[in-house]
Amino acid sequence: MVALVRSELQKLFTTRLWWIMLLVTLLFTGIGLGVTIGFAGQAPPGAPPTPGRETLEFQQAVWASGTGSAIFVMVLGIVMMTGEYRYQTITTTFLTTPRRGRVVTAKLAAGLLAGVLFGVASLLLIAVAVIPTVLIAGGEVTLLGGGIPRIMLGVLATSALYALFGIGLGALVRNQIAAVVGAIVWVFVIETLLTAIPALQGVGKFTPSGAAQSLIAVQVDTGFGEADLLPAWAGATVLVAYALVFAVVASLTTVRRDIT
Repeated sequence: MVALVRSELQKLFTTRLWWIMLLVTLLFTGIGLGVTIGFAGQAPPGAPPTPGRETLEFQQAVWASGTGSAIFVMVLGIVMMTGEYRYQTITTTFLTTPRRGRVVTAKLAAGLLAGVLFGVASLLLIAVAVIPTVLIAGGEVTLLGGGIPRIMLGVLATSALYALFGIGLGALVRNQIAAVVGAIVWVFVIETLLTAIPALQGVGKFTPSGAAQSLIAVQVDTGFGEADLLPAWAGATVLVAYALVFAVVASLTTVRRDIT
Protein backbone atom coordinates (compact mmCIF):
# COMPACT_ATOMS: atom_id res chain seq x y z
CA MET A 1 0.00 0.00 0.00
CA VAL A 2 2.88 2.38 0.76
CA ALA A 3 4.23 1.81 -2.74
CA LEU A 4 0.80 2.56 -4.23
CA VAL A 5 0.48 5.80 -2.26
CA ARG A 6 3.99 6.78 -3.33
CA SER A 7 3.02 6.03 -6.94
CA GLU A 8 -0.08 8.24 -6.70
CA LEU A 9 1.94 11.07 -5.18
CA GLN A 10 4.48 10.70 -7.98
CA LYS A 11 1.68 10.93 -10.55
CA LEU A 12 0.48 14.13 -8.90
CA PHE A 13 3.78 15.90 -8.28
CA THR A 14 5.30 15.14 -11.68
CA THR A 15 2.59 17.24 -13.36
CA ARG A 16 2.13 20.99 -13.44
CA LEU A 17 -1.37 20.77 -12.00
CA TRP A 18 -0.43 20.64 -8.33
CA TRP A 19 1.77 23.73 -8.27
CA ILE A 20 -0.62 25.68 -10.49
CA MET A 21 -3.47 24.87 -8.09
CA LEU A 22 -1.21 25.72 -5.15
CA LEU A 23 -0.41 29.13 -6.67
CA VAL A 24 -4.12 29.75 -7.29
CA THR A 25 -4.89 28.71 -3.71
CA LEU A 26 -2.28 31.10 -2.30
CA LEU A 27 -3.45 33.89 -4.61
CA PHE A 28 -7.06 33.42 -3.50
CA THR A 29 -6.02 33.33 0.15
CA GLY A 30 -3.83 36.40 -0.36
CA ILE A 31 -6.71 38.39 -1.85
CA GLY A 32 -8.84 37.51 1.17
CA LEU A 33 -6.03 38.55 3.49
CA GLY A 34 -5.64 41.86 1.69
CA VAL A 35 -9.34 42.64 2.04
CA THR A 36 -9.46 41.63 5.71
CA ILE A 37 -6.33 43.61 6.60
CA GLY A 38 -7.24 46.61 4.45
CA PHE A 39 -10.70 47.06 5.95
CA ALA A 40 -9.78 46.19 9.55
CA GLY A 41 -11.11 48.69 12.06
CA GLN A 42 -13.41 50.39 9.56
CA ALA A 43 -17.17 50.71 9.84
CA PRO A 44 -19.16 50.05 6.65
CA PRO A 45 -22.37 52.11 6.32
CA GLY A 46 -25.07 50.65 8.52
CA ALA A 47 -22.81 48.00 10.01
CA PRO A 48 -20.69 47.75 13.17
CA PRO A 49 -16.94 48.38 12.82
CA THR A 50 -14.73 45.45 11.98
CA PRO A 51 -12.10 44.40 14.57
CA GLY A 52 -8.95 46.50 14.61
CA ARG A 53 -5.61 45.02 13.59
CA GLU A 54 -4.38 44.97 17.18
CA THR A 55 -7.25 42.81 18.47
CA LEU A 56 -7.59 39.08 19.03
CA GLU A 57 -10.80 39.09 16.98
CA PHE A 58 -8.84 40.34 13.98
CA GLN A 59 -6.34 37.50 14.31
CA GLN A 60 -9.15 34.97 14.56
CA ALA A 61 -10.79 36.32 11.42
CA VAL A 62 -7.52 36.30 9.47
CA TRP A 63 -6.61 32.74 10.43
CA ALA A 64 -10.15 31.60 9.63
CA SER A 65 -9.85 32.95 6.10
CA GLY A 66 -7.65 29.95 5.27
CA THR A 67 -10.69 27.75 4.65
CA GLY A 68 -11.89 29.88 1.74
CA SER A 69 -9.57 28.20 -0.76
CA ALA A 70 -10.71 24.62 -0.04
CA ILE A 71 -12.56 24.56 -3.37
CA PHE A 72 -9.23 24.40 -5.18
CA VAL A 73 -8.19 21.35 -3.18
CA MET A 74 -11.52 19.77 -4.14
CA VAL A 75 -10.80 20.48 -7.81
CA LEU A 76 -7.36 18.88 -7.39
CA GLY A 77 -9.01 15.76 -5.96
CA ILE A 78 -11.47 15.66 -8.86
CA VAL A 79 -8.67 15.84 -11.43
CA MET A 80 -6.67 13.17 -9.59
CA MET A 81 -9.55 10.77 -10.24
CA THR A 82 -11.06 11.91 -13.52
CA GLY A 83 -7.69 12.51 -15.19
CA GLU A 84 -7.14 8.74 -15.27
CA TYR A 85 -10.34 8.30 -17.28
CA ARG A 86 -9.81 11.36 -19.46
CA TYR A 87 -6.36 10.26 -20.62
CA GLN A 88 -7.18 6.53 -20.57
CA THR A 89 -4.44 5.70 -18.08
CA ILE A 90 -6.92 4.01 -15.74
CA THR A 91 -6.66 0.74 -17.73
CA THR A 92 -2.89 0.60 -17.20
CA THR A 93 -3.35 1.46 -13.53
CA PHE A 94 -5.81 -1.39 -12.97
CA LEU A 95 -3.72 -3.84 -14.98
CA THR A 96 -0.76 -3.01 -12.74
CA THR A 97 -2.91 -3.25 -9.60
CA PRO A 98 -5.97 -5.40 -10.35
CA ARG A 99 -7.48 -4.86 -6.89
CA ARG A 100 -9.25 -1.62 -7.59
CA GLY A 101 -10.09 -0.98 -3.95
CA ARG A 102 -6.39 -0.65 -3.16
CA VAL A 103 -5.97 1.86 -5.98
CA VAL A 104 -8.83 3.98 -4.67
CA THR A 105 -7.47 3.79 -1.12
CA ALA A 106 -4.05 4.93 -2.37
CA LYS A 107 -5.64 7.85 -4.22
CA LEU A 108 -7.57 8.85 -1.10
CA ALA A 109 -4.40 8.71 1.02
CA ALA A 110 -2.45 10.74 -1.56
CA GLY A 111 -5.28 13.27 -1.77
CA LEU A 112 -5.35 13.56 2.02
CA LEU A 113 -1.62 14.31 2.10
CA ALA A 114 -1.96 16.83 -0.73
CA GLY A 115 -4.81 18.53 1.13
CA VAL A 116 -2.69 18.83 4.27
CA LEU A 117 0.15 20.29 2.18
CA PHE A 118 -2.17 22.94 0.73
CA GLY A 119 -3.53 23.72 4.19
CA VAL A 120 -0.03 24.16 5.62
CA ALA A 121 0.90 26.45 2.72
CA SER A 122 -2.17 28.62 3.37
CA LEU A 123 -1.38 28.81 7.09
CA LEU A 124 2.22 29.83 6.38
CA LEU A 125 1.02 32.61 4.08
CA ILE A 126 -1.43 33.80 6.74
CA ALA A 127 1.33 33.78 9.37
CA VAL A 128 3.58 35.91 7.15
CA ALA A 129 0.74 38.43 6.83
CA VAL A 130 -0.86 38.46 10.27
CA ILE A 131 2.20 38.49 12.56
CA PRO A 132 3.84 41.71 11.26
CA THR A 133 0.42 43.36 10.81
CA VAL A 134 -0.51 42.82 14.46
CA LEU A 135 2.92 43.88 15.73
CA ILE A 136 2.93 47.06 13.62
CA ALA A 137 -0.54 47.89 14.96
CA GLY A 138 0.75 47.59 18.53
CA GLY A 139 -1.09 44.38 19.36
CA GLU A 140 0.08 41.11 20.87
CA VAL A 141 0.40 38.11 18.57
CA THR A 142 -1.56 35.12 19.86
CA LEU A 143 -0.71 31.67 18.51
CA LEU A 144 -1.45 29.32 21.41
CA GLY A 145 -4.61 30.85 22.86
CA GLY A 146 -7.84 32.55 21.94
CA GLY A 147 -9.02 29.59 19.88
CA ILE A 148 -6.26 30.12 17.29
CA PRO A 149 -4.94 26.50 17.46
CA ARG A 150 -8.48 25.21 16.86
CA ILE A 151 -8.86 27.49 13.86
CA MET A 152 -5.54 26.26 12.43
CA LEU A 153 -6.58 22.64 12.86
CA GLY A 154 -9.91 23.50 11.25
CA VAL A 155 -8.12 24.93 8.22
CA LEU A 156 -5.97 21.80 7.88
CA ALA A 157 -8.91 19.44 8.37
CA THR A 158 -11.07 21.29 5.86
CA SER A 159 -8.34 21.32 3.23
CA ALA A 160 -7.58 17.61 3.67
CA LEU A 161 -11.19 16.46 3.71
CA TYR A 162 -12.18 18.55 0.69
CA ALA A 163 -9.54 16.65 -1.27
CA LEU A 164 -11.39 13.45 -0.37
CA PHE A 165 -14.67 15.05 -1.45
CA GLY A 166 -13.10 15.80 -4.82
CA ILE A 167 -11.82 12.24 -5.31
CA GLY A 168 -15.23 10.80 -4.40
CA LEU A 169 -17.02 13.18 -6.74
CA GLY A 170 -14.54 12.38 -9.51
CA ALA A 171 -15.23 8.67 -9.08
CA LEU A 172 -18.98 9.25 -9.22
CA VAL A 173 -18.91 11.70 -12.16
CA ARG A 174 -16.07 10.57 -14.40
CA ASN A 175 -16.47 13.49 -16.79
CA GLN A 176 -13.85 15.98 -15.58
CA ILE A 177 -15.55 19.16 -16.76
CA ALA A 178 -18.94 18.13 -15.39
CA ALA A 179 -17.44 17.23 -12.01
CA VAL A 180 -15.48 20.49 -11.71
CA VAL A 181 -18.46 22.62 -12.76
CA GLY A 182 -20.69 20.72 -10.34
CA ALA A 183 -18.26 21.32 -7.46
CA ILE A 184 -18.00 25.04 -8.23
CA VAL A 185 -21.79 25.42 -8.48
CA TRP A 186 -22.25 23.57 -5.20
CA VAL A 187 -19.69 25.62 -3.26
CA PHE A 188 -20.31 29.08 -4.71
CA VAL A 189 -24.05 28.89 -5.42
CA ILE A 190 -25.90 26.23 -3.46
CA GLU A 191 -23.91 26.37 -0.22
CA THR A 192 -23.78 30.16 -0.40
CA LEU A 193 -27.58 30.32 -0.61
CA LEU A 194 -28.01 27.79 2.17
CA THR A 195 -25.74 29.79 4.49
CA ALA A 196 -26.85 33.29 3.49
CA ILE A 197 -30.64 32.89 3.72
CA PRO A 198 -31.69 32.76 7.40
CA ALA A 199 -34.58 30.39 6.73
CA LEU A 200 -32.20 27.87 5.18
CA GLN A 201 -29.35 28.09 7.68
CA GLY A 202 -30.77 25.16 9.63
CA VAL A 203 -29.86 23.02 6.62
CA GLY A 204 -26.75 25.00 5.66
CA LYS A 205 -24.94 24.20 8.90
CA PHE A 206 -24.92 20.52 7.92
CA THR A 207 -23.25 21.12 4.55
CA PRO A 208 -19.48 20.60 4.26
CA SER A 209 -18.98 24.38 4.31
CA GLY A 210 -21.23 24.83 7.34
CA ALA A 211 -19.48 22.03 9.22
CA ALA A 212 -16.10 23.54 8.36
CA GLN A 213 -17.20 26.93 9.64
CA SER A 214 -18.08 25.39 13.00
CA LEU A 215 -14.43 24.38 13.41
CA ILE A 216 -13.12 27.91 12.93
CA ALA A 217 -15.91 29.99 14.50
CA VAL A 218 -14.36 31.43 17.65
CA GLN A 219 -16.04 34.81 18.04
CA VAL A 220 -15.65 35.24 14.29
CA ASP A 221 -18.43 36.60 12.12
CA THR A 222 -18.73 33.81 9.55
CA GLY A 223 -22.07 34.79 8.08
CA PHE A 224 -23.98 32.14 10.00
CA GLY A 225 -24.09 33.72 13.42
CA GLU A 226 -22.86 31.67 16.36
CA ALA A 227 -26.31 30.28 17.20
CA ASP A 228 -26.68 28.79 13.71
CA LEU A 229 -23.44 26.78 13.77
CA LEU A 230 -22.92 23.26 14.99
CA PRO A 231 -20.65 22.71 18.00
CA ALA A 232 -17.04 22.16 16.96
CA TRP A 233 -17.14 18.44 17.78
CA ALA A 234 -20.34 18.00 15.77
CA GLY A 235 -18.89 19.91 12.82
CA ALA A 236 -15.81 17.68 12.87
CA THR A 237 -18.04 14.59 13.01
CA VAL A 238 -20.09 15.81 10.04
CA LEU A 239 -16.94 16.48 7.99
CA VAL A 240 -15.51 13.05 8.76
CA ALA A 241 -18.87 11.46 7.89
CA TYR A 242 -18.87 13.27 4.54
CA ALA A 243 -15.31 12.10 3.89
CA LEU A 244 -16.22 8.49 4.69
CA VAL A 245 -19.29 8.65 2.46
CA PHE A 246 -17.28 10.03 -0.44
CA ALA A 247 -14.56 7.43 0.16
CA VAL A 248 -17.15 4.64 0.02
CA VAL A 249 -18.69 6.17 -3.11
CA ALA A 250 -15.26 6.37 -4.73
CA SER A 251 -14.52 2.74 -3.89
CA LEU A 252 -17.87 1.24 -4.89
CA THR A 253 -18.29 3.13 -8.14
CA THR A 254 -14.72 2.40 -9.22
CA VAL A 255 -14.77 -1.27 -8.31
CA ARG A 256 -18.12 -2.02 -9.99
CA ARG A 257 -17.89 0.19 -13.07
CA ASP A 258 -16.78 -1.01 -16.50
CA ILE A 259 -13.82 1.12 -17.61
CA THR A 260 -13.93 0.22 -21.29
